[in-house]
Amino acid sequence: MLGLKLPTDPRWTDIAKKNIKEILIDHAYCEQKAASTAISLIVTFPEYSELVTAMTALAREEMGHFRMVHDRILQKGYTMGRERKDEYVLRLMKFFPKGGSRDTQLVHRLLIAGLIEARSCERFRLLSEELEDEELAKFYKDLMISEANHYTMFLKFARKYGEREEVDKKWQALLDYEAEIMKDFNKSESIHG
Repeated sequence: MLGLKLPTDPRWTDIAKKNIKEILIDHAYCEQKAASTAISLIVTFPEYSELVTAMTALAREEMGHFRMVHDRILQKGYTMGRERKDEYVLRLMKFFPKGGSRDTQLVHRLLIAGLIEARSCERFRLLSEELEDEELAKFYKDLMISEANHYTMFLKFARKYGEREEVDKKWQALLDYEAEIMKDFNKSESIHG
């Protein structure tokens, strides 16, 4: 369903299970960035009323997810620590060239956001299946469903604001690129790492 061309290396799950503190902290920052992305789309593309409505709801939902992750961090006696760069996202953002029409820029941002949500969904599924902490496993299962909905929403909007055939070509090319960069990841205790 997600269309990812390269599944996560199973060794990532072992790394994540042994470093749950780092996973939770990284996850909290991912939720903040997801909310920020939604707000940025509202600010940059306010003329797209349907998108603005959806992104308003998404920003609220993502901050709710942040709160839930932060609550778990506190329950375990951890603190957030400093934000880390998400190398996966930084590499994805290099795929599309800068510039182009506003519609092209919007489609590119929506496709990248959709792919990030798809990969997060896959990672949350793995955590939901592999974590021994049953409460945390259920938490990730619930979030996996949410991420899948976000992925499909971003893809739907990309197809709405771009020409369908062209958007689908770009999506496939982005998936191919993401599969290549994923070969460099799967080795760290972060959601996308």
